[in-house]
This record gives sequence, structure tokens and C-alpha cells, in this order.
Amino acid sequence: MKAVTWHGKRDVRVDEVPDPVIQQPNDAIIRVTSSGLCGSDLHLYETLGPFMGEGDILGHEPMGVVEEVGPEAGDLKVGDRVVLPFQICCGHCWMCTQGLHTQCETTQVRDQGTGAALFGFSKLYGEVPGAQAEFLRVPQAQFMPIKVPEGPVDERFLFLSDVLPTAWQSVAYADIPDDGSVLILGLGPIGDMATRIALLQGKRVIAVDNVPERLARAQARGAEVVSLDEIDDIGEEVRSRTKGRGTDSVIDAVGMEASGSPVAEMGQKIFNALPKRLTAPLMNVVGVDRMSAIYSAIDAVRRGGTVSLIGVYGGASDPMPMLTMFDKQLQFRMGQANVKRWVDDIMPLLLDDSDPLGTEQFATHQVSLDQAPSAYEKFQKKEDGTIKVVFKPGQPAA
Repeated sequence: MKAVTWHGKRDVRVDEVPDPVIQQPNDAIIRVTSSGLCGSDLHLYETLGPFMGEGDILGHEPMGVVEEVGPEAGDLKVGDRVVLPFQICCGHCWMCTQGLHTQCETTQVRDQGTGAALFGFSKLYGEVPGAQAEFLRVPQAQFMPIKVPEGPVDERFLFLSDVLPTAWQSVAYADIPDDGSVLILGLGPIGDMATRIALLQGKRVIAVDNVPERLARAQARGAEVVSLDEIDDIGEEVRSRTKGRGTDSVIDAVGMEASGSPVAEMGQKIFNALPKRLTAPLMNVVGVDRMSAIYSAIDAVRRGGTVSLIGVYGGASDPMPMLTMFDKQLQFRMGQANVKRWVDDIMPLLLDDSDPLGTEQFATHQVSLDQAPSAYEKFQKKEDGTIKVVFKPGQPAA
């Protein structure tokens, strides 16, 4: 089969690799019909390269059709149309029963000290073959697949794999008051969808980015937008719009590769230039993140407010302004989204043919797997209006 594979920093290729096979009784095999390109994939493309292996298959946002099932795959059957969460979870361990599927005790990657294994996401999370491929082996198939109805296009449901529950959790964790306000930092796919969810819930949304196409999308949905290139200080701008207080909540949808961190950016470049045998151990003990987004969140949120971190951070000892955090009496919620925890809340919106979250038009680019190298490059460089890419395995290159 064809699959998108990692071969080094900014070097992804489309290779012929062996088809996946059933390995455990509760496995299934799906034929992938759509698979998203996530902002987290760009961390593997660049910063988290030390934890990648040559030929690793990328991708963690799939949906498709069941082709084969193991004898212990529950009620899953061949022909079912399904979406797969990005994390691999069993559904029956203590953590899963608490709704903490990203901490699944059955699939935790204990040798790395991390939570549940993830599709296509480095040695840190189990080095499980990913979903930017024609076929995918699905572990824990007695619980993992989310069955969806026939009829609507893939994009109606595809984003249940990651974007929708991740954005939904970011808004839930932000704990925005009923008549409250939220600042959303970053309008990539997650920030964009978080904006839509918060607006649908009747919140006041101030959204910040430096890409005109992203700002235009958020403004068209009803958000107040701020161009990072047109202001000197995010906190001052937000306070000027909120009676000097700041927003009730902030969602950091940027993470470790934030703009406005030139020293940290240079540090990342130097770090990535070191031999791989040195960088992976170092990353476990040093701070390697660009921190401007989280610093802005701490500054812009009102006293007694809540900061929701949904952008990925990877440093082990990043400096945090503890005095300010303590003095402002802030609350923080963070972590990978527990996908299955939020499906029942989100599904009614997807079954509504009015498509209130605009999922069917959410992707800006639909391309074949053969176009993956170009898609990664354009997504990272924010070129050609690239905000959300969906791969269509089996579709010929344009």
C-alpha cells in the first residue's frame, strides 16, 4: 500500500509499504477513505524529529470502511463506516472509565513515561503506524471505532478523530462563564474550530493570528479578530477591549512553535542540527519550546481566570512565570483530548444537516497521498491558504 513516511527533518515521502494485518484478536483493518494533516504532524516534521524513526508512517486523523475484523472486535463488522480517535484506548481500564482515554492504562507507553499510544506519533507514543495511508490496523477495535451513518460526505464526520474533540475539550477546559469572554491564540485547525464552538455556545470570542486567511475565517463566523502583525502587545490589546481586565478565559491553540520567540526559535534550530543520538536524551531534561503564546495567555487572562492549553508543548523544563500565575490566582487545564469522552456531546451537531460547525467546508485542501510532501511544506509555511488538509487515499494525484 501507499503511505506517507518520515525520512528526516522536513522530509516526508510517499512509499510503498506492506499492508497491515490482524495481529491481535481485537484488531481490525480499515480501508482509509480520508485522513487529516494535523498541526501536531508539523512538530514531527520539525521539532520532534529526534523521536522519529526512518520510514515511520505518519497521521492520526482517519476515517474509512472496515475491511477485516479479529474474533474479539466486539460488534464491529466488515463494511461499517467508522472514524478512529487519534489515541489508542481500551475502554475498560480505570482511566478509560474516568473519561481519561489519553491516559489509558492498557496502552500507556511506559518505557517513555507517557500516556496512551497514538497513531503515527513517534517513539514517545508507541511508534504505532499511522493513518496517512491506504489501510490502517486498528488495535482495541472492540472499543475504538466510532460508527457513523452513510450518506454525508466524509468531512461531516472525519474531524471526530481529533479536531472536533480537541477543540471541544479546549473550550470545556476553558470554563468560560455563561456571559463570558475567551481569547483564542492561534487560528489553525484547532483554534478555528474552538472559535466556532465557543461562538455556538454564545461566548464572546477574541481571536488572534498573523495569517490573513485564518483571521478572515474566524471573523466570518462572528469572532472579533486581532492581527498579531498590527499590535505591539496582545495583553494590552485585550485589556483595552475588556474594561482593563482581560478575558475570562484564554485558549492557547499554538503550543511549542509559537511566533514571536526568536531566541527560542534559534535554539530549536541549533537543537535540531545536533546528532539524533544527543537530541532525544536532551529533550527529556531541557526546555525547547517557544513560549510566547503561553506567556501571552498568562498576561491577557483576567485575574482569577482560566487558561486552557491545547497546543502541544514538548520541553521538560520550560521556564514559567510562577509569581504572576500565583499572584493572578489563575487556573490551568491542559492535555491531549479524550476523544471518546466528547463524542456524545458533538454527534448531534454532526447529524444536523444544517452543519452548524461548518465541518463540510472546514478543509481548505483535499489532496491525494502522492501530494503529501507538497502539502506538508505548504501547511508549515502557511502558503496557498492552507489551513486544513485532508488526504484522500486511493485518489489519483491532480
